[in-house]
Amino acid sequence: MISISRLLCGTHSPGDSLRYGESSHDSIRVSSASPVVVWNYTSRCNLNCVHCYASANETESQTEMDTASGRTFIGDLADFGVPVILFSGGEPVLRGDLFELSQLAVERGIRVALSSNGTLIEDDVARQLSRVGFAEVGISLDGTETTNDSFRGKRGSFQAALEGIRNCINHGLRVSLRFTITRFNYREVPAIFRLAEEEGINRLCFYHLAYSGRGSRLIKEDINHSQTRQVVDTICEHTMDLYRRGLPKEVLTVANHADGVYLYLKLKEKSPERAHKALELLRRNGGNNSGIRIGAVDYAGNVHPDQFWWHYSLGNALKRKFGDIWADTSEPLMRGLKKRKELLKGRCARCSYLGICNGNLRVRAEAVHGDIWAEDPACYLTDEEIGIR
Repeated sequence: MISISRLLCGTHSPGDSLRYGESSHDSIRVSSASPVVVWNYTSRCNLNCVHCYASANETESQTEMDTASGRTFIGDLADFGVPVILFSGGEPVLRGDLFELSQLAVERGIRVALSSNGTLIEDDVARQLSRVGFAEVGISLDGTETTNDSFRGKRGSFQAALEGIRNCINHGLRVSLRFTITRFNYREVPAIFRLAEEEGINRLCFYHLAYSGRGSRLIKEDINHSQTRQVVDTICEHTMDLYRRGLPKEVLTVANHADGVYLYLKLKEKSPERAHKALELLRRNGGNNSGIRIGAVDYAGNVHPDQFWWHYSLGNALKRKFGDIWADTSEPLMRGLKKRKELLKGRCARCSYLGICNGNLRVRAEAVHGDIWAEDPACYLTDEEIGIR
């Protein structure tokens, strides 16, 4: 994640301790060995989103981890020092044990967050999420009403999600609006900022498209490099506008660490002092952290380097403790991801900013080039910008 608001405006947010290893008012414990875990703990979903990395649908998997196994799994994560569990899916609200398992995680000292389509978060659900102490509720909207409903495969999903957002805010929950960028919706970024301002949404996350799950069918629907620059510029302009008007919000981009380099280069021209601070933060963040500071576990207990690697399992947390799997560098992909700088090829290997990007999204390189260590095709920086002559 690239914190646009932190780099441009100097604003602080609850996740800074995880991103930059600095002290934070929310006291999230940080361990260099223990990642944030995205737990896609159900494959079932009431929607059918065209870009779903998990390929979720209405069918409940027979291999889904049951409640008892979930309790054991959470205990293992706590013992390993995992700081955050992001309950995701599918649609996690569909599982009846969401509140029981999230409450257990909180009791074991783990911060909990939710990733949802928002359509099922009725008032009572929001009240229970607040009671448990969810630090954040991420709700996906991929444009204005017509665009979003087309993405979701269901008419009325925009209005239902908006109602879910309002219910969460009414119960004091911090809402993170999530938007995946494609050529179908990239011009709607300003409308999303307006919506966030009107509804009092605290946080906006703009995801670059990951070529995973059903999202792998959309490679040709991704925006080009020129359009990516345009989108990032738009996000920056609106972030600064809110800040100048005394309405600062946390704004992040996700799944393309070239954004950090791009912002640094822009700041270097206009504000050298701010650029120096931004560069230091980006270095501390370290770039893409798949297999390092973020990992994922699917509904069946399979461990993945991040939530986009569903086609590659590092082991199963029902058969072997998560911490043992995560620390095992005899596994080829895990060993490679932790020391990827030695393996990267093409422009990534020669980039002057490899230390603050770390090779970007490897799963995207594999999807396009058939090679995990090839250059990321979504890097929109020129050879001159990254120091290649």
